[in-house]
This record gives sequence, C-alpha cells and structure tokens, in this order.
Amino acid sequence: MSSLPEGVSSTAAVAARCTAGRACPVSAAAPSVMNTDKMESMIRFMCVPCLEIECHAEPYREDIDFEVHHAGVALADRHLVVYLFGVAVTDAHHADVDLDGHVVRGEGDDTRRDTQREGIRSVNSFLENYSQERLERFRWNDTYEEDIAKATMYREELRVLRAFYLFELAKRYGDIPLLTRTYALDEINSVEKSSFSEVIKYICDECNDAAKTLPVSHQDFWAETGRVTKGTALALKSRALLYAASMLHNPSQDADKWKAAADAAYAIIKENWYSLPKTNADPLYDKNGGNDVLKSPQLIFERRNGESFDFEANNLPISYEKGETGNVPTQNLVDAFQLTNGKDFDWEQLAPGQNPYEGRDPRFYKTVLCNGDTWMNSTIQSYEGGKDGAGTAGATTTGYYLKKYMNETVSLTPSNEKKKPHHFIIFRYAEILLNYAEAMDAWKGADYTDNDHPLSARAALNQVRSAADMPAVTTDGDAFTESIRRERRVELAFEDHRFWDIRRWKIGDKTKAIYCIKITLENGSPVYKKELLETRNWDDKMYLYPIPQTEYYKNPNLGQNTGW
Repeated sequence: MSSLPEGVSSTAAVAARCTAGRACPVSAAAPSVMNTDKMESMIRFMCVPCLEIECHAEPYREDIDFEVHHAGVALADRHLVVYLFGVAVTDAHHADVDLDGHVVRGEGDDTRRDTQREGIRSVNSFLENYSQERLERFRWNDTYEEDIAKATMYREELRVLRAFYLFELAKRYGDIPLLTRTYALDEINSVEKSSFSEVIKYICDECNDAAKTLPVSHQDFWAETGRVTKGTALALKSRALLYAASMLHNPSQDADKWKAAADAAYAIIKENWYSLPKTNADPLYDKNGGNDVLKSPQLIFERRNGESFDFEANNLPISYEKGETGNVPTQNLVDAFQLTNGKDFDWEQLAPGQNPYEGRDPRFYKTVLCNGDTWMNSTIQSYEGGKDGAGTAGATTTGYYLKKYMNETVSLTPSNEKKKPHHFIIFRYAEILLNYAEAMDAWKGADYTDNDHPLSARAALNQVRSAADMPAVTTDGDAFTESIRRERRVELAFEDHRFWDIRRWKIGDKTKAIYCIKITLENGSPVYKKELLETRNWDDKMYLYPIPQTEYYKNPNLGQNTGW
C-alpha cells in the first residue's frame, strides 16, 4: 500500500490553524483526530469561524466595530487535502485561492475569502478526481471494500462541507461566485457572482441530496465519530434558510421563506435524533471538559481539537498563570440573563449591599466569571484595585471574564502543566429549536400549529428554557419575538451566533452602546454601578462585508457591496 505523506497517520486527522490571535475564543486550535481505523486517509479542514460578539477587546477593524469587537477576528486557514489509500486526490497547490480565485499569500483576518475558498476548491478537486475506477489498483488490499465504502461516504461529507464554506462566504458578503468546479487561472478572474438566494438554494439542494446517503450516526458506519452526519446536513440547511428568511435577505418578509425555515428545522426535531438535557446535567458543561463534552445528546457537529491549555491562557484573568484576559463579556450580555423568576434584572432596584449576580438564569454561571467567583482555586477580584480589576494593567475593561468553553481542570503552572482537548460547537439541538421558534413566530405567530407543524413556536422556545430551569415565556407579539432573540443570545452565547444575528435582524444601530460594571469597595463591601464603557460606530453598510478594492481591480465582475 502506498504510504501517506510524512507525519500523516492512518487515522483521519483534522488539523486547523487559527490566525485570530490571543483574544479569539477558538485560537487554541490544535490537531484533532477523527477515529477512523485502518484506512490511510486524511482530511484537513477548519470548520468554524472564530467570531464572537458578546465580548470587548481592543479595536481591530473599524468596519465591523459595533456592539462587540473581537480582537483578531479571523477565519482559520482551511487547507482541505484528502488522501485515499495514501494517494492525494485533491490539488493542494491551489490552497491560497481568494474570492475570485486569485492566488494570495500571508496571514489575514476575516476579510480574507481564501480561507473558505481553499476548502471549496479542494472539494471541487476531489469530486472531479475521485472515481472508483481509479482506486481499482487497491482491490487486493484486505480492507478494500471497507475503504471504498468510506471513500464513497467522504464524497457526501465533503459536499456538505463545501456547502458550509459557501454559507460562511454568503453570510459575510451576500452575493458570491458560486464555484462548483475548479477553474484555471486564465478564467477565474472573470467569474461572476450568483445571488444570495441562488447560493442558499444550492446549499439546500446539496444538503438534501447528501442527507439521503449520510448516516444519522457514524457509529452505524464503521463505528466512527466526529464525522459529518445526516443531522449535520439538515442543521446547515436549517441555519441557511433561517438567514434567507431574515430581514437582511428578505426585506419584504415573504412568509413562504419563513415557512421553509420552519420546515427545515422541524425536519430534524420530528426525528428525535437529539435531545436537550437539563443544563446542569448536560455534558457540554461538564466541569472536566475534554472529550466528556462529546457525550451530550444534543451535539450535532463540532470542531475537535487536541490537548491544550491555550484557550485558558488566552482568556484567563491577567493575575492567573499565563493569563492574558482576552475576551471579556460585556454588561450588555450580563443584563440579558434574567432572574430565575423570569423577570429582567433592574439596576434601579439594586439595594445597597445586594449582589446583582444572585438568583440569575443558571446559564449565567456557565458563561460568565464575575467578581467574587472562585475559579481555579482563586477568587476573582474585578473591583477597582483588585488583582483582576481596574488599576491592574491588562485587566478586564468590563468587570467580567469569560467562562464558557474554559476548562478549570487544566493547569498552566510550569512545574505541573495539564492540558485537555477542547471542542467547539458548530451545530447543536438547542439552536434547531430556536431556529424553529423564530421561523414559526415570524410565519404564523407564537401559538400556531397544524398537522405538519404540531409544535408551536412558544413550545419550542420553552423547551430550551425548561432545560435551563427557567419559567415559560407567556408574552405575545413583539415581546415574544424579543424573547426568542434574548434566548438565542443567552443560550448560544460565544458560539458564533450573536455577531450574525445582529446583522440578519438589521439591528446594528441599536447595539452601539457598550456597558461595563464599575465595582468599588466601601467598608470592605463591593458597590456595583453600571456605566457606559464606549459607544461604537455603526453604518448600515456593515451589514455585509466589503469586497476589497484589490479584488475588484482583478475582477470587476465582483462589483462592490452597497456603501463600500
């Protein structure tokens, strides 16, 4: 059997390199392993962007500066190379392909299209070069039939990944070139864009077709995990149609688009493949983290990484060993977490000596570290003059620190280092329920049901809240719609949703004010005061990214997004 390239094992390894910098929630990217026995194959790709928007960090790019800025917003490089039987079947020499295919070099930020286009071109190359006939020469291998079955499944998985990359581009730029084949250098700089709706249709068609072959669980297919499944394909379709129905891409609010989004979400819900455990029992929030989170029954697809403590180092308070503060949640996010009775916290009603963080939504304590919390055997002191507060160089500017995705069981002490795998969510069942709730509410209202949609928007929303032991939402109309939006913000915090939800809802002008908490000590007791930290710039052109002028010069057919 032909040998793999140097350093590639006989497992299907997923290696990702993040260029986001220290403040990126997923900057701890490291090689991860998919459990694929016997087959000499490798798929290298990066599945998720590392953007989040419930945090505050140093300014990075003016054109996306609004509610929260992510220092080092970057989409990690995606070099997708597939080896079958030790033979490369994609062309790695075209890894650096930009929006219109022009070859580029160097590190970049989220304005780079090559990170997604690399994956798209590699998939196109695979699909053009793969055939069973070409693999006939391996027919005498003992595992030939198994390998062929896996190779056939890879084809469907890669189609979904290509659809995912196309969606990542479309949600940033709107209309994009829909490249479904490889292009020569003499033709790539004249390609034209397809409309956002055409791209979404293509994504949905690909997902529908691939879902016919993909298994519900790869445990049923050579007992593998961490792979693209039927649920992955349908979850991508659900997300894509939700975006297509939203105000940014559906200004006339065509009801049929909302119905399509509801149908796509319910197609997953009705199958009962996934379930939503209680938040306090969900392995996603297991204190031990690592591979234990993969046991969650609501997990659909995730980005897996190897053992590391880089994520903790990037985001721990500056007073901790190797801590760099990194992303710090804003007061805006903290205020979105209601009290356990379902009421909003009212700063005007804060009594002297009262702890504003007592009696909050249980998810608050899974998401945010605040003054007085104990973390890694040390107490957070984010008050003025405290080791983690104002007056300490490099301390939080908002009064808070990130907790979600952090693993308290790692050790950054040089004499006793301990690392853990870190896995980041791409799709999970709670999102599907919230997609359905939003789509049903926009289509027919909070309580509508019929034979094809026996679950109401309210029931779907309250399933998510019930899992967190929060009371049911009883409001109607616009208040109910706002409840759905708040629930997405709270439930899916730091999972790469809020940044895009603000855009697709077209509420950017309402997110300019960034608040923090000022904490002082009076007679040894903390006194809390909510203050304005800064007011961000906003322009409606920011709903979509600009096409860089250099790319427009190379290919005028790309045009430019409005306002840029």
